[in-house]
Amino acid sequence: MKGEELVQALRELEREKGISFETILRGLEEALASAYKSAMHLPEEEAETEDVRVTLDPATGEMRAFLQELDEDGKVTSEKEVELTADFTGRIAAQTAKQVILQKLRDAEREITYEEFAGREGDVVTGIVQQDSHRYAILDLGKVEALLPFQEKTPSESYRHGERLKAYIVEVRRTSKGPQIVVSRTHPELLKKLFAMEVPEIAEGMVEIKAVAREPGHRSKIAVASNEPGVDPVGACVGAKGSRVRMVVNELRGEKIDVVEWSDDPSRFVAKALQPASVKEVRIDQDTQTALVIVPDYQLSLAIGKEGQNARLAARLTGWRIDIKSESQAAEEASAPRPRPSAPAEAPTPASPEASGSTLGASASPSATRGVASGEASAPTVEAEAAPEGTPLVTEGGADASRVGAGEPSVDVEGERRCRAVLASGERCSNPAKPGSDYCGIPAHQRQAQEAAG
Repeated sequence: MKGEELVQALRELEREKGISFETILRGLEEALASAYKSAMHLPEEEAETEDVRVTLDPATGEMRAFLQELDEDGKVTSEKEVELTADFTGRIAAQTAKQVILQKLRDAEREITYEEFAGREGDVVTGIVQQDSHRYAILDLGKVEALLPFQEKTPSESYRHGERLKAYIVEVRRTSKGPQIVVSRTHPELLKKLFAMEVPEIAEGMVEIKAVAREPGHRSKIAVASNEPGVDPVGACVGAKGSRVRMVVNELRGEKIDVVEWSDDPSRFVAKALQPASVKEVRIDQDTQTALVIVPDYQLSLAIGKEGQNARLAARLTGWRIDIKSESQAAEEASAPRPRPSAPAEAPTPASPEASGSTLGASASPSATRGVASGEASAPTVEAEAAPEGTPLVTEGGADASRVGAGEPSVDVEGERRCRAVLASGERCSNPAKPGSDYCGIPAHQRQAQEAAG
């Protein structure tokens, strides 16, 4: 091969493939030097102390070779030019040039592909399924293949060879065999990108996706807000008769999607996030980042969701810890008596045997006055004879409650009437009775009142 023809071919390659002329020239010089050294058939001992350097003139393509002497450290101590044979400058040079050019072309294409996809991390690409196994799937993106690992596959999905699939680019790696693109079908950002592709208002910035909570293959929730007055963010994402959200659901193979309106008011946002359940009240505790949600009794299971899924996704979407209670549960807790601080103990007052055996004196300890609820051991020892006949026993519940007559509603120390309902444990209800009734306001106890009246 003539030198001028070689230089012309390299210049043409630079224009067509975008490969630097200097890069190919340096590669040719290194490959020709290695080929010449192999052709010399030097003994192993001499090969360690001698080397070859080949130069190519970038203008004329003239080839020159130099034999170098090396010291023990591998440094060049001297070199002299050697004459090149016609066979080497012809056949061997042509074969070497061909191998180097092909290798440089492959390297350049890999680098171009890497640079193209390295800047696309976070984009959604469409690929054709080439292979699917329990460990990974391979997608053909055209110039390169993408890897869909097991961890990034949706558990409920299976892929057929040749079908088209959208995936989210998670990472682009540089390897010796070229760029490796890792994609995902479970990433929350995939949901955002798919909505941006289907909803022009999101692509134009009129509607913004504020938060995403996703359980891939099962259910997702997104919170959207409008940046333009008069634009309904939820309606824009859902589309006419659900046409827009349906396209995203189809791409995700039937994954259910709830679109809710975002709000900077935590109580309102939490209530929206629990849709489709109806929420009656939300109580926010800023210190513990907890939201207590009260829902109607018939909405409790819907608010919690199957295996707690709805409540779990709402907590992820809002960033709040959510406790859900029904109205009846909240009412029972509200009506339950709060513990009262115990009175300070008084020194016992000496009393005559007659006084202590016939009446409940004013000098009795607080535990005897308050009954079993105070937890004192002396409460059960109060005898029924201690009070005048016909006077109801002073108590709040416990063992002494059974001594109250069926027709005698008991009162506490403040004179309030106690509920006469009997609990499943056999004890009396400790709630105060409603005005004009012998029972408290709990629905089950009201039913006992109706049965007693009937």
